[in-house]
Amino acid sequence: MTPEPNAHPIPPHTHTSDGAIETDAVIVGAGPVGLFQVFELGLLEIQSHVIDALPYPGGQPTELYPDKPIYDIPAIPVCTGQELTERLLQQIKPFGASFHLGQEVSQVQPQPDGRFLVGTSQGNRFLTKTLFIAAGVGAFQPRPLKVEGIDRFNGTQLFYNARNPAQFAGKQLVIVGGGDSALDWALHFASEGPHRAESVILLHRRDGFQAAPASVARMRALCEQHQMQFVVGQVNGFEEQAGRLSAIKVAGADGVTRVVPADMLLVFFGLSPKLGPIADWGLDIERKQLVVDTEKFSTSIPGIFAVGDINTYPGKKKLILSGFHECALAAYGAAPIVFPDKQVMLQYTTTSPKLHKVLGVDSPVFD
Repeated sequence: MTPEPNAHPIPPHTHTSDGAIETDAVIVGAGPVGLFQVFELGLLEIQSHVIDALPYPGGQPTELYPDKPIYDIPAIPVCTGQELTERLLQQIKPFGASFHLGQEVSQVQPQPDGRFLVGTSQGNRFLTKTLFIAAGVGAFQPRPLKVEGIDRFNGTQLFYNARNPAQFAGKQLVIVGGGDSALDWALHFASEGPHRAESVILLHRRDGFQAAPASVARMRALCEQHQMQFVVGQVNGFEEQAGRLSAIKVAGADGVTRVVPADMLLVFFGLSPKLGPIADWGLDIERKQLVVDTEKFSTSIPGIFAVGDINTYPGKKKLILSGFHECALAAYGAAPIVFPDKQVMLQYTTTSPKLHKVLGVDSPVFD
């Protein structure tokens, strides 16, 4: 999914003589908190560019559980990770943020005038007044299945997410893992519906799970009904025919290796959180998280802010709700840097004609 075209015209980009894009703010991370940061900055008329290593916006909810319900977003009783992303993209349309996806920030250099030169792995360069790090747990990557040679099936028969469930329908599917994601998708593909697989085998190294008890109970019930299988063991090899994966070799707890037919392999070993280049930017870091204040969520370098799961402070709770709150204060913390000669007053979207104009909505008339 890519952001929809902007609903309102925005000023054209300006460039420095060496081709860097000049902007008010660069946001690193296009997850829910990064997207809401666009909104809070937009209300203060601060222009932003968004960079994310993933090829689509949405961050962890879209990558890990796009169809899993979320219940703690204010005023939305329930929505999926994908729905939350779509709602946020709709909300930020008036502000015309530019997205630069499928690339990492590789360079951050303070400039003599107080701005930051930001470079990406694809060669894009930005000269920005402020920088917002909303990178979740960092440049996270799925923990891979460590079987020699099997990685050549990545993206064709070996997957670390189920972003396109339809491609698993009618297949002999093996799901590896013992967490919520593995259980959830095993139940999904073993149940009646358009994505039902021909067969589902859940493979885990032990008969114990780090998943919701209700999901485990449901999985065992489906096994008893012969709608799926659960196997204790680990993948230690594979077989192929005509260049395609045809089966995996599973070392069982009894020491016997068995051959299990497989058209598709879904692996959920969790994510390996890595700060990546962020660790080299000279910021105060505590347990792979960025230390911030709670007034404006500034890092140890003025002009660089951190919001969401990437930051830490006394009482920190890793909730999307908390990240949204942090975005609002971070935006107000950035305003004096972006507009040093302008007094920024707190205004309310309900009553402010100026904010209505920024949002592109008509001002209501109150009796």
